[in-house]
Amino acid sequence: MMADKIFGIHGDALRLRSQRLSMLASNIANSATPGYKAKDLDFERAMQEVRGGSDADRAAKGNAGYRIPLNPSLDGNTVELSTEQTLFAENAVGYSTTLSFLEGRVATLTRALKGE
Repeated sequence: MMADKIFGIHGDALRLRSQRLSMLASNIANSATPGYKAKDLDFERAMQEVRGGSDADRAAKGNAGYRIPLNPSLDGNTVELSTEQTLFAENAVGYSTTLSFLEGRVATLTRALKGE
């Protein structure tokens, strides 16, 4: 696809980071739900698969799983709120950085098309 040539791996990185943000947000929202199991996406492994030619959605599904808690709760909930909040913040920074790069790329292409 033309978009793959223009944006490279960054479009897939943005898609994976978005999916991970959704998982982490769901964990945070369910931190008090008895029996809820915290899910996460191994971003690095998913990106390795994408670099190897895999589709980003397939890589996300194959690298998503349940997190094993350090301190399990008595009600079966595996969400550790401080861990989830830290991971969410780290992933949000990565998402923002990737988005800024893509915005810069689009701006450069727009200037080139206008002949500036």
